[in-house]
Amino acid sequence: MVNVRQTLLVLLLLTATSVLAQTDKQWEVEAESEDARLDFRHDTVEIRTPAGLTLWWRRELTVPCVIEYEAMVVVRDSTDRLSDLNCFWMATDPEAFMGSVFSRLEERHGVFKNASSLQLYYVGYGGNSNTTTRFRRYNAQPNPPLIKEYTDSAHLLQPNVWYRIRIEARYQYTCYYINDELLFECKDPQSLTRGWFGFRTTWSHCMIRRFRADCNPAD
Repeated sequence: MVNVRQTLLVLLLLTATSVLAQTDKQWEVEAESEDARLDFRHDTVEIRTPAGLTLWWRRELTVPCVIEYEAMVVVRDSTDRLSDLNCFWMATDPEAFMGSVFSRLEERHGVFKNASSLQLYYVGYGGNSNTTTRFRRYNAQPNPPLIKEYTDSAHLLQPNVWYRIRIEARYQYTCYYINDELLFECKDPQSLTRGWFGFRTTWSHCMIRRFRADCNPAD
């Protein structure tokens, strides 16, 4: 006779495992340190890294596209550093087949300066040990010019605070909102119209949740 209770328990365990595995498989980790740790729980991922790390969303995105998520830098003790709630979007590798950012993961190895080989938009929120918030457009060359920068405390990180981030990428235009404030916008006649999203940080303890990317948003 089939034990219904045991069968239901097995099904529940399989379902839970499937949800966690599916969440994990949606992301690709590019880490500078082997000591980086990621913990996926339902719609949330917790990141602890002693060095540079990019968490790439595996699905390629095309304009028009809206990317939304919530993120926080965790500071619980003296070992946690308040810095670098950053991101890349519309990232491609001009040297790789179909521009895939996954072709040369081992070469970049999570080192930030190596990301200059990519084409992408970049926001460094609370970078440089939480002294700057910057927007750049990389064009597969190092040291691209700043498009805009903030250094005032209102546009730097607060510890243990969830930030709501919204990125819009459209033809010849992209913008970045945080907590509904338009922080950066760029009218770009040679805009990046396809590519990958990456959550970027370094030497930090971060959490991201409720990530979604809609490439057919309603106007």
